[in-house]
Amino acid sequence: MLKDITLGQYFPGKSPIHLLDPRCKLILLVVYIVALFTASSWISYGLLLICLLTVIKISTIPPKSIVKGMKPLVMILVFTGVLNLFFTTGEGEPVIDFWIITIYAEGIVRAVFMVARILMLITCTFLLTYTTSPIALTDGLEALMSPLKKIKVPVHELSMMMCIALRFIPTLIEETDKIMNAQKARGADFESGSIMDRARALIPILVPLFISAFRRADELATAMECRCYQGGEGRTKMKLLRYTLWDFRAFAIGALILAATFVLASFGL
Repeated sequence: MLKDITLGQYFPGKSPIHLLDPRCKLILLVVYIVALFTASSWISYGLLLICLLTVIKISTIPPKSIVKGMKPLVMILVFTGVLNLFFTTGEGEPVIDFWIITIYAEGIVRAVFMVARILMLITCTFLLTYTTSPIALTDGLEALMSPLKKIKVPVHELSMMMCIALRFIPTLIEETDKIMNAQKARGADFESGSIMDRARALIPILVPLFISAFRRADELATAMECRCYQGGEGRTKMKLLRYTLWDFRAFAIGALILAATFVLASFGL
């Protein structure tokens, strides 16, 4: 299960999605999320799904990697779908009315929409990390948040912390998997017993994991100090961010998709 978590991984490539400016991809991600929360019909969700599948095809990211990353979220998706299915009331006759179970057609539609929204939201977030290196993502975040420097917000430090955290997710997952395998080899059982027994069985994993995480953080801080890292003040960049024609075309496509979603929502479609 741990190996299925692919958040934070980067797949190098030369696709048009990879070559887009990181600022452009961050802005388009926000635009797509706004469009998702604006959509309210099958047509709107179908349009956004087609756009997402097209981006996946252009990015050359293996679909199985995206599906693999969804596996740890199955329980969340099921829980969300069940909540919307059973707790949404409708105006007409219920589709199913048995004992304490009452399901309306509106509940089924709402559950499908909610699960689809979460899936597409997570997929577009995965695509951002899959096609953008941590360094480029740091530069893009810092550039977009640069106006906050005027009110003394440590933009560079915040961007650096966010991207370091994102970068170390795969590392910590790999470390956790190694510790679990080592504990299993010593006879540890993580899958049987009550919830409290399983929680107590995780203690031998959490303690060495925290020690390893703190050790890696200390080594990273020492390495940064040895390279005379003093924050973002006065720093220069080896690769300057510049918008290209492809970025402006991507902005135009994103604006059209968002406008189409708003128009469809205004007509109830």
